[in-house]
Amino acid sequence: MMDLSERAPGPRKGVPPLDQNRARMLKQIAAALAAQFGPSCEVVIHDLTAQDPERSIIHIENGQVTGRQVGDGPSSVVMAQLLGGDPDPADHLAYLTRTPGGKILKSSTLYIRDDTGRVDAIFSINYDISALLMVENAIGDLTRSTREPDIQKAERITVLNVGDVLDRLIEQSVALAGKPVALMNKDDRMRAVRFLNEHGAFLITKSSDKVAKFFGISKYTLYSYIDSKQEDSRHE
Repeated sequence: MMDLSERAPGPRKGVPPLDQNRARMLKQIAAALAAQFGPSCEVVIHDLTAQDPERSIIHIENGQVTGRQVGDGPSSVVMAQLLGGDPDPADHLAYLTRTPGGKILKSSTLYIRDDTGRVDAIFSINYDISALLMVENAIGDLTRSTREPDIQKAERITVLNVGDVLDRLIEQSVALAGKPVALMNKDDRMRAVRFLNEHGAFLITKSSDKVAKFFGISKYTLYSYIDSKQEDSRHE
């Protein structure tokens, strides 16, 4: 039986590739921003039309900021867009993210559209402000405003591989069920598997093996849970 990631209708099938002229322009802008703001400014381009969702990064400047490189996989934000979530997402500008290593970044996510308005790339800017925050803390009231950035609420940026994205989705599916796997009944497992399918877990290579093993079910049962959801959708 083939892997579910091979049979799942991913959003890349039949999608025109990223226009190369636009890709070159985005890379030119990325290089200019990185040169302007220096080594603390990481600029990343994700190709949402790529055939392999695990290798969405096609260009990166100053990758040492988050430890990523060309060919690395998507963040949860990119994965959500790969799934065709919001057809008209709004750019997310000047928000805080935190790397696993503890760096605080000021980030912006821009959704790049083709001539038809479809989002086919994501342009991300991540500026490491950790040192600036240390300086601000040192000089105290001279720079402090009445509206402090809430560092504790900084979003965690995904900088590793898609395996981490899958682990995170599995954790969320368990939280949705509200009980540990050992205490789940059939309905609980079905709801968890459907959550994973709806959030793109099965676009990741070999994910069906890991999910089936985690929930203690066969791959046949896993497919039946997903197929039953698709059947329900056709009757709605």
